[in-house]
Amino acid sequence: MARNRIKKASPDLLSPKEIEEHVLRILYDNAGVSLSLKNILQQKEVNGLISKYGVLEALENLIAVAKVKVEKNGNFMFAKPVLEDSLIGTVDHVNARFAFVVIGEDRPDVWVKTEDLNGAVDGDKVRINVHYTESSSNRNKRGNEKRLEGEVVEVVNRKRDEFVGKLQLSPRFGFVIPDGKKIHFDIFVYNENLHGAVNGDKVIVKILDWPRPGKNPVGKVTKILGKAGENEAEMNAIMVEFGLPTDFPEEVEAEASSISDKISKEEIKLRKDFRKITTFTIDPVDAKDFDDALSLQKLPNGNWEVGVHIADVTHYVTPDTALEREAFIRATSVYLVDRCVPMLPEKLSNGLCSLRPNEDKLTFSAVFELNEHAEIQKEWFGRTVIHSDRRFSYEEVQEIIEKGEGEYSDEIKTLNALAYKLRDAKFKNGAIGFETVEVKFKLDERGVPLAVIPKVRQDAHKLIEDFMLLANKKVAEFVYHKNRKHEDSDGLTMVYRIHDAPNVEKLQTFSVFAAKFGHAISLDVKNIAHSLNNLVHEIEGTPEENVLQSLAIRTMSKAKYTTEEKGHFGLAFDHYTHFTSPIRRYPDMIAHRLLQRYLDGKGAASKEEVEEECKHASDREVLAAEAERSSIKYKQVQYMQLMEKRPFAGIVAGVTEWGVFVEITETKCEGLVRMSDMKDDYYELDAKNYRLLGRASGKEICLGDTVVVVVKGTDLDKRTIDLEFVGETIHHNKSKNDNRSDDRRGRDTKDSRERGGRSSSKKRR
Repeated sequence: MARNRIKKASPDLLSPKEIEEHVLRILYDNAGVSLSLKNILQQKEVNGLISKYGVLEALENLIAVAKVKVEKNGNFMFAKPVLEDSLIGTVDHVNARFAFVVIGEDRPDVWVKTEDLNGAVDGDKVRINVHYTESSSNRNKRGNEKRLEGEVVEVVNRKRDEFVGKLQLSPRFGFVIPDGKKIHFDIFVYNENLHGAVNGDKVIVKILDWPRPGKNPVGKVTKILGKAGENEAEMNAIMVEFGLPTDFPEEVEAEASSISDKISKEEIKLRKDFRKITTFTIDPVDAKDFDDALSLQKLPNGNWEVGVHIADVTHYVTPDTALEREAFIRATSVYLVDRCVPMLPEKLSNGLCSLRPNEDKLTFSAVFELNEHAEIQKEWFGRTVIHSDRRFSYEEVQEIIEKGEGEYSDEIKTLNALAYKLRDAKFKNGAIGFETVEVKFKLDERGVPLAVIPKVRQDAHKLIEDFMLLANKKVAEFVYHKNRKHEDSDGLTMVYRIHDAPNVEKLQTFSVFAAKFGHAISLDVKNIAHSLNNLVHEIEGTPEENVLQSLAIRTMSKAKYTTEEKGHFGLAFDHYTHFTSPIRRYPDMIAHRLLQRYLDGKGAASKEEVEEECKHASDREVLAAEAERSSIKYKQVQYMQLMEKRPFAGIVAGVTEWGVFVEITETKCEGLVRMSDMKDDYYELDAKNYRLLGRASGKEICLGDTVVVVVKGTDLDKRTIDLEFVGETIHHNKSKNDNRSDDRRGRDTKDSRERGGRSSSKKRR
């Protein structure tokens, strides 16, 4: 197939690389079958998304690298055998009946029956044998089709050998019911291995004998966390469940204690001195670590100098120390509902590195000269010393913004005005304005929730965020452009925070669903951001707001750390890093070290080493976020225990084969109405359209519908809420015709296999 067959450039929405991936996946899924160009163009993965010319160009490139071959009849075929003797992947045990083994490298996941896991558990790396089966199983609802299935033949690497759960005793032995939702077995513990644990204790148990077909694993109790249901035991159990540390090793605490809290005159001479310039911090009212401060002064030329001052953690935490090793392992602080589990010991996080008022502090700063339009005239980066004049809470600053008076009111009003202009420029440049609803809890002295309170982001929060974004962006740009003579040169290694553009297939699916509510979403890459921002404004205050925002966020890629300079789609920044929170994020410490290295004129750091650090930090961030969500869910369930039989208005947030997930509007708690409790009809899942259909009545229950529910029951151990419908369902679908698009995908994703149309993702910039 010669290149001159391509008559014109492809007008496709996808990049050439993405088109290749789609075409290769089609041929891979049809391994052993040759497909004509027409066959390929008719596949739903490309139909309407990719032009004939785009597919031809992709085929030509794939043939050139021997991934696709041309048959004698001119058809195309996957060029490599699909069924190797075995494959290696990671177990994702989605429910008690089956798991997926995630292979990666653009290969489809392999479906494995629980009885064929052969002792492997969620998170384990395994070797599997694979085969195709013809299936019309209820698990996919897509009719008869070839399905890649497998059997575990070897556990290559165990993810963990300790689990946390609740102990239940019988006369001759005990068993631990693990807390993790993806652990689908109980662990037997013989009496001699209980080590003092009693019935109802929350314990850590170590596996002695892994599960075999038809047998439960056997373990021993290694630590008693306390009584199940007690706040301290449950919060510590969540940390253990996700493999996160709670206490610092003695060596680390000793090393932190030995650091002097005195700042020498010699050190101050090496830094730019900001101690005489008005400086303050703005943080939550209950914050103990203050890792950023703002300074402001008017310059003789009428411009404003704004200093973004960040705790100089790397001055105290140096390479090849116990503190450094522990910071790397943790990679992030973890914020549960009632506590912060810090990345650094308290001596550093709340003391030496915390920018407390009326104390000299060592900082690493990004300083900007801004004109009245918040346009940067000059910028400077380097190590500094500051003296914070005032510690503000967000509430105090918000009151000053609203009333126009109070301590440092002129400075705060000026910073707020500049922040507004920075924000406007960001959105004009294409930043996405999604805001997910978060909750906080009012707790009593025992940690029992008395109220669930949605967090409200006001101008005071956005003021700080806008200047932190500015610093992060400009540090990334500074390193990216420094010493870069040509655009194709390697440049200097840096840790970037990247966020890819939305997956076009997911976006198309979302656009079809949004259209049912009367909202149009553009699929043009250049207009996606503008279109999504229009949606934010259109749905504000509507019943479908949370559902559509959650689904829209699910179309987005996840942000991560990497040395690749891919930019941040959500913020519309070409280059972005994390520089402003080194007390609680290890990547910020990396950014500080690399920035100082390049300010000193040294060469590029090892890209391979920094990339490994980035991957580790991204993985730990995911675990920390899961632990945070679990602690929130636990408190929500605990709170809703007190609300049984009281009616609540809610929104249908997900539909599945086993029931309907409902988000209660007042508390933002989510529960499940089980299919078995829906007595008025026999309902079937229409996964393509995110709805249930009553077989006899034709009644619809759709994503986004308003419903009234009562709490039927709660399970603190599993962190679940069971609900029942009372009253009528109110449909908010503006399009009432039944011309449902076949382009919608009913298949589950790795992120949301158990949840149908429901998403609990949270944006972390």
